Amino acid sequence: MKGGDPYIRALMRTISASEANGNRPYSLLYGGQQVTDLSRHPEICVTIVTGPNTGNCSTAAGRYQIINTTWHNIAPRYHPNPMRMVFWTAYSFEPEFQDTVVYRWLNDTQVWGVDIPKLLRQGKIIEVLRRLSPTWTSLGYGIETNSISSSLPQIYQKMLKEELTATNQPVSAITPNPALTPQKK
Repeated sequence: MKGGDPYIRALMRTISASEANGNRPYSLLYGGQQVTDLSRHPEICVTIVTGPNTGNCSTAAGRYQIINTTWHNIAPRYHPNPMRMVFWTAYSFEPEFQDTVVYRWLNDTQVWGVDIPKLLRQGKIIEVLRRLSPTWTSLGYGIETNSISSSLPQIYQKMLKEELTATNQPVSAITPNPALTPQKK
């Protein structure tokens, strides 16, 4: 994604690192299969084989592993280019639209009940990850974790440094978070 708030872009990259870390994250289905048609959300139900939801299925897809019902709820609010038909509206799931919809969603203070960009600027990445973990369970504070969940605050800091550098903003703008800094004895 180009443009926008580097703090939110770094958060999006962190979510992607936890949810869809791979070569082609935008076309990734839950479980690792790839799809080629992103003209809409794939809506392919894949059986969950581990964890607390074993036996259920997931329609999670794309860089942010958004389930179909979530996409159908957020796309009408945040999609920049809906295709209006006679009786319905279609929302492309192409990479640029996945990014735009998630970017706008993360910026919506009414949805999350907090100002996520403000919390990120205050260095409160752990609070943000906790707030988002019911939506993205791999963030480590929900019902599931993965092998990198505990490293996500550090991954976010690395991504933020890259995003600030890419936009010629001072890296010193990063607010240190005491929870991420080892305490001296």
